[in-house]
Amino acid sequence: MNYDAHFQCSEGCAESYPLTEIVYRCKKCDGLLEVRHDMGVLKQRSPDDWKCLFEKRYRRTGYPYGSGVWGKKELVCPNIDNENIVSMYEGGTNLFWAERFGAQLGLADLWIKQCGNSHTGSFKDLGMTVLISMVKQIIADGGDIRAVMCASTGDTSAALAAYASAAGIPAIILLPKAKVTREQLIQPIANGALTLSLETDFDGCMEIVQRLAARKDFYLANSINSIRIEGQKTISIEIVQQFDWDVPDWIIIPGGNLGNVSALGLGFLMMLELGIINKLPRIACAQAARANPLYRSYKTGFTEFRAITAQPTQATAIQIGNPVSIHRAIRTLKRFDGIVDQASEEELADAAARADRTGLFNCPHTGVALAVLLKMVERKQIRPGDRVIVISTANGLKFPDFKGAYHHLDPDKPVPLYYNAPMELAADYEVVTGEIARHLGNFAR
Repeated sequence: MNYDAHFQCSEGCAESYPLTEIVYRCKKCDGLLEVRHDMGVLKQRSPDDWKCLFEKRYRRTGYPYGSGVWGKKELVCPNIDNENIVSMYEGGTNLFWAERFGAQLGLADLWIKQCGNSHTGSFKDLGMTVLISMVKQIIADGGDIRAVMCASTGDTSAALAAYASAAGIPAIILLPKAKVTREQLIQPIANGALTLSLETDFDGCMEIVQRLAARKDFYLANSINSIRIEGQKTISIEIVQQFDWDVPDWIIIPGGNLGNVSALGLGFLMMLELGIINKLPRIACAQAARANPLYRSYKTGFTEFRAITAQPTQATAIQIGNPVSIHRAIRTLKRFDGIVDQASEEELADAAARADRTGLFNCPHTGVALAVLLKMVERKQIRPGDRVIVISTANGLKFPDFKGAYHHLDPDKPVPLYYNAPMELAADYEVVTGEIARHLGNFAR
């Protein structure tokens, strides 16, 4: 079949553009663009046939269809020739049954979607494989793209640099100085990207990179470019596939620039229209209290939105005060009967540490989502029989300072609830066995 997709204005204009055109906003009304598919052609395949096709491809070796993204190519970006696809076998990440943590909360069906178990350690790989593949397609069609670029709080830059390096395309990274972890900073450096550390915050980097994007020889890789959203929406399809095509009741996702919220919704809405599923989950967006413009809008019933200056937060990847995907995210949350909540610095750190005690190793942004989960359980918004998915956006190994600081005593602060530091003892058998005995005597299952 001849599957096709194009850009369409998300604000209701009739404006449309081919996916190979370097355009990020509607030329008529300046609204963000969305990728629209020829749903009539897609519907010619039955829901069961789609499921069968996806199952045959999932985690197999036939390139590029073993990828969790490209296994759904017809629903993602059918316009790209396979020889231009740049894939690192992204997707297919673990759906962790949080059995012990869930039992503590009275939830038997709690799951953590560990998107950080990927090539560069975050869910950003899902979108970047599509974006860099599109750049290769444009170049193959005669387009003059000299470099790809992004503003980033860490994970976008890592994904962009890795995929661009694999494709042999120069990458330019704008980062806010001293606001990303060393582990995130070294990723684009190691992959050979031009890495610019600017004395501003993410919103300041984003302002500059959007001005640079006016040049047609630079290709913008932030989520303002809806090509990336197409890859990220496959997380919805994959979650349902991992549950044998059943839809969960709730999905809780951290929100910063908010492209992930709209991507999550797009995946479910597409499956619903194709008949692959017959209902939608509810979505909860979790924000850090120090960077909470969407939460503030939610408290007004989404009647108003004001950008804010985001304050420093341990959840650095979502320290964003002026999210570019705000209107798309609000539309998604309304469609999914969604809610927005926030977490303080203490709440997100304690939630991450508490879940770590049950076998996880959470990044601070997952801690924000887990803190909101705890509040929703306490308010009885989530019921004991609900199936709940928490989206973990990045690997905890990227944030050793966050993890280490929690288990380091600060004389000016109270001892953290789940504090656990190594004990320094003499190399003496009796001393060691005595301490073990004291520990096991106080050990509570």
